[in-house]
Amino acid sequence: MLLRNARISGSDGELVDILPINGTIASISPASGSDRGVDLGGRWVSPGLWDNHVHFSQWALIQQRLDISTAASAADAAAMVARALESAPPEPTPFIGFGFRDGLWADEPTVVALDEAAGARPVVLVSGDLHAVWLNSAALTLYGHAGHPTGLLREDPAFEVTRQIGAVSDELLDSWADAAARVAASRGVVGIIDLEMRWNLETWTRRMASGADSLRVEFGIYSEDLDRAIAEGLKTGDRVTELLTVGRYKVLTDGSLNTRTAYCFDEYSGREGEEHSHGMLTMPPESLLPLMRKAVDAGIVPTVHAIGDHANSLALDAFAELGVGGRIEHAQLLAESDIARFAELGVEASVQPDHAVDDRDIADHHWAGSADRAFAFRSLLDAGATLALGSDAPVSPLDPWNTIAAAVTRTRGSREAWHPEQRITVAEALAASTRTTVEVGQIADLVVTETDPLAASPHELRGFPVAATLLGGRFTYNAL
Repeated sequence: MLLRNARISGSDGELVDILPINGTIASISPASGSDRGVDLGGRWVSPGLWDNHVHFSQWALIQQRLDISTAASAADAAAMVARALESAPPEPTPFIGFGFRDGLWADEPTVVALDEAAGARPVVLVSGDLHAVWLNSAALTLYGHAGHPTGLLREDPAFEVTRQIGAVSDELLDSWADAAARVAASRGVVGIIDLEMRWNLETWTRRMASGADSLRVEFGIYSEDLDRAIAEGLKTGDRVTELLTVGRYKVLTDGSLNTRTAYCFDEYSGREGEEHSHGMLTMPPESLLPLMRKAVDAGIVPTVHAIGDHANSLALDAFAELGVGGRIEHAQLLAESDIARFAELGVEASVQPDHAVDDRDIADHHWAGSADRAFAFRSLLDAGATLALGSDAPVSPLDPWNTIAAAVTRTRGSREAWHPEQRITVAEALAASTRTTVEVGQIADLVVTETDPLAASPHELRGFPVAATLLGGRFTYNAL
């Protein structure tokens, strides 16, 4: 299908015709005046966008849940639940909300507050970073934590509850996932790395066999499934189907900033002397190294979740010990001496710029005096590291334009840029969000926009309008 009268992003704007054949760009030639194919009318064509870190089933699920992301306190969140339940049909099933961030709340989440809001109906509120859940008494009993003093579960217990509340039928979840994939395609997304905590090979094989074809998917493998993946001969980069590829081995070594469980060299302000005052090291080196070695020996590349500076340092130590490259997911707070090690060791930094915007106040409070080393995108690039941008959806919305805008501006709305010295350019952010170029021989994964994103002002990038998206030369979204 000929794409005529196109302009290629970053060019001088000369009109060209682009011809994809069998999924790749077969030719790019000066506009011929032909009336064949699709007339792009002078619109701009760029490489299709990737979100390099999503939890896709969770992203699909939260579209069906109460949004409590604007709650300014525990009391505020509980009041939101109470109001929502007033109009909700009475059901015995758990009522679920998503998005609270308690890192700066003046009051603490309590069982009593949710009991007063919801009565006997089980209520589960999932934190915006997915590392904590807040339950009332009925939900604590339902999920095996009866008598818990606060109702606030963190890390592994929280992940287990999150898995259980996500246990809807495959048919229903797949329908929600397909709808979410179509929305992603409407934002220019052609591919995702899905790091959902489940056996993703089965999930995506089923979805694609049922017709899901809006996105390319690389799926992550977790420790509980590592032996299974090895037994099935899976290797990073192997293609399962045209759209499905084996991804990396994901292992978590610490928690998150909002829950104060990210593992840091310094104690958290206000928590000096307390248990876990430095955060939580959930995977110590003596456990991490054998697992990473097992994956590497089987051809599965590791990607390590590390947010605190101490966790990142230990993760880099592990890559150095193994003598292999890979990725670190998040890399939010880094020791100065570790920034250059990413490039030296061949370790990519998979980062989520919207987290910098969302967590700036929490970082300034809990990482006081260290925030200049947080979300250090410019420093990493200048040291030769490779960045891969993502959203961590549902922690941030699955929209690479928002991700790019956050990386370029370090702000949202009218606030001043936060540590503007760590901003990167639009070209650098786009390069970290794409895998191809608009050239002959490249895969025809393309996004069509009204204007050239490389010429857009930084603040225009958030919510940047998309006219069409093509996957292997096939429209997955078309608003031309």
